[in-house]
Amino acid sequence: MLTWPPPFIPQIPGRGFPVQVRDSSTDRLVLAAAGQDATLYVCGITPYDATHLGHAATYVAFDVLGRAWRDSGYTVRYASNVTDVDDPLLERAAATGVDWRDLAAEQTALYAEDMTALAVIPPDVYSGVVEVIPAVVEAVEVLLAAGAAYRVPSPDALDDDGLGDVYADLSADIDFGAVAGLDDDTMRALSRERGGDPERPGKRAPLDPLLWRRERSGEPAWDGGSLGRGRPGWHIECAVIARDALGLPFDVEGGGSDLLFPHHEMSTSHARLLDSGHGARVHLHTGMVGLGGHKMSKSRGNLVLVSALREQGVDPMAVRLAILAHRYRDDWDWTDAELHAAQDRLERWRRAVSGNGGPDADSTLAAVRVALADDLDTPAALAAVDAWADLALAGTAEPVEGAPGIMGRLLDALLGIRL
Repeated sequence: MLTWPPPFIPQIPGRGFPVQVRDSSTDRLVLAAAGQDATLYVCGITPYDATHLGHAATYVAFDVLGRAWRDSGYTVRYASNVTDVDDPLLERAAATGVDWRDLAAEQTALYAEDMTALAVIPPDVYSGVVEVIPAVVEAVEVLLAAGAAYRVPSPDALDDDGLGDVYADLSADIDFGAVAGLDDDTMRALSRERGGDPERPGKRAPLDPLLWRRERSGEPAWDGGSLGRGRPGWHIECAVIARDALGLPFDVEGGGSDLLFPHHEMSTSHARLLDSGHGARVHLHTGMVGLGGHKMSKSRGNLVLVSALREQGVDPMAVRLAILAHRYRDDWDWTDAELHAAQDRLERWRRAVSGNGGPDADSTLAAVRVALADDLDTPAALAAVDAWADLALAGTAEPVEGAPGIMGRLLDALLGIRL
């Protein structure tokens, strides 16, 4: 799958600091990258209605992590996916009378346009699930052969050959539960709410997740070899794409906080069983963006779409600034006031860098780097830039030639804000 065009990242003086982040699994600050080669996997969209502000907040947050890594001298390898075949996509296609492939292609293209407008650096490896089905089939066959998966009868499948659907046997993973750290009742409730089927007859345990679904009437299906015709379950796709793109273990697995369970718990479990106990070193999750006091979600329909804002003439840099005004892991509500504050800040910064000289930029550059190294504290980084802009506009500081240019480049390189 083709990515969107990468933004130009200007050079800035000096070097950043190693980034610490708060691991969702331990609630402790840890180094985001274990060595000089930093690896990141961020779960991508299911393309049936892209891209709302919740999506944008997640991908901007991990974009900042990648920028901070690069500024610190790390070599970054970033992978992501598009879940271009899944129940929500098929349901939306059926409800709207659109072929599911056309809907996926249309929304994936719109997502790429939004990411380009928001200056998000694209993944190095960007895979649709449909592209990796042979690798998923091989992985499921490996889990079956190892006794870490089993078959469940599927009487409603088109081909009644006795193969059945395939589920992971979570009892084979002694570390299952370590990612989210939830009790059994909570896990069952979230599984039911977020795409699982804890009441499915024939399963060995309620939480065991689907690996391969046999073909049903009206559903797309692919050759699954010894698995029979069908399509992948949700979690196995990310385990396989991350493994093949980054190797195991990799540094950071990321996404919205609603992916912590079951998705990241399950995909990490699959990765461990496929590679001798290895998965992501760190799990990192962004907060939920709400509207009117409720989480912004497709099911609720309370969405603010980046594409709609762009069509209204809103500068994408103002949208990005509104996102960066919040710590990545905090929940917050999108309001008109948030957007207006970001637009005012963007205009003020543009006026501040418009002169030939301005306040010395070195201390501001250092402050932004310190803030990003401290668990991606973008509000602190923005406050440091605000302080410089206030001095520049007041005209009371001794002017330093070239300082506005340094400020413009640092904003572009570290925060993705193009003035």
